[in-house]
Amino acid sequence: MKPVVFSKLSLMMLLQYFIWGAWYVTMGTYMSVFLKSSGVQIGAAYSALAIATMISPFFIGMVADRYFAAQRIMGVLHILGGALLYFATQITDNTFFYWIIVFYSLLYMPTIALSNSVAFQQMTDPGKQFPWIRVFGTIGWIISGLMIGALAIEKTPSTFYMAAIASLALGVISFTLPNTPPKGKSTDSAIGAEAFVLFKDKSYLIFFVAAILVCIPLSFYYGFANLFLNEIGMENAASKMIMGQISEAIFILAIPFLFNSIGVKKILMIGILAWILRYVCFAFGNVDANLWMLYAGIVLHGVCYDFFFVTGYMYTEKKAGEKIKNAAQGLFTFATYGLGMFIGTWFSGFTTDHYTLDGKHLWDNIWLVPAYIAIAVLFYFIIFFKEKTELSK
Repeated sequence: MKPVVFSKLSLMMLLQYFIWGAWYVTMGTYMSVFLKSSGVQIGAAYSALAIATMISPFFIGMVADRYFAAQRIMGVLHILGGALLYFATQITDNTFFYWIIVFYSLLYMPTIALSNSVAFQQMTDPGKQFPWIRVFGTIGWIISGLMIGALAIEKTPSTFYMAAIASLALGVISFTLPNTPPKGKSTDSAIGAEAFVLFKDKSYLIFFVAAILVCIPLSFYYGFANLFLNEIGMENAASKMIMGQISEAIFILAIPFLFNSIGVKKILMIGILAWILRYVCFAFGNVDANLWMLYAGIVLHGVCYDFFFVTGYMYTEKKAGEKIKNAAQGLFTFATYGLGMFIGTWFSGFTTDHYTLDGKHLWDNIWLVPAYIAIAVLFYFIIFFKEKTELSK
């Protein structure tokens, strides 16, 4: 790959995830401060990305892949998205704000697949080259958190302005990216329906159900962790939360080794156990004597995400084989970041409202709920999931 192409693709990935990190992490805090939103309203706003995750495969598979060059449609989507992010800050009504976030998410989520397509098209050895491009996405997310803290804009609409500017910039830059022409008609299902054959394998079906259920605890973190940390008095919470992304980047390096040494079941169990520990830390942590517990809960993000979801993608690929590999990954994404997160965002919103008394969040009670759910998933997984030994060799 030529250095100039590598630079363009790296910048693309950096901005792609900078945009997401800039508004997504702090949206719950913004809604609570400026819109006086309830937990259900915050959860509903976060469900927008889950809705978009379920819909965007149809857009990519049936429209974008067939008729448009990937880099051009990505440019249009990011420019429109930038305008919507700015417009969202002019809204004072929760219902209107929700629909703006839904429409924005429908524009943004397809750009993840489109950016991957642009990158893969330029690679001669994706297995080796893609991680070096994709890591700039994690760097972009980290930079957004650092900038929010450095500019002291965590509780202001400026987080949306920052994301809007980056979105407009990426929209313009997209038109200069290497040409990625449409693929034409495809026989692939939009959501990977041909991968349903995997459900004949009992162990994969048990895992698949666990993956959907574990998205409920995940939703609590995405939707309410920043609001929680701000309310209990942690300074520059968004900047400190990037330790979770740093942890994610570090722990992902251990996955290939562990996958072949201790087996998929033990890795997945460690991932679920990390969810339990994270929420226990949040439930009993504070900014005084137990500050370390808050940091532990943040840092555990790497274990929570990598040991379950990254391992889940690898396990799905192993089970699917070459023929239905792409369809299986699409189905797994649809079920987790789509269906699972949709259920989780609404449930976390209702739970947060249930444990709110006179406008005050009872955070210890709130965080114990996802901990209990994770415990139930862990027992379900231990009892019913039977790992086939050949997958761990």
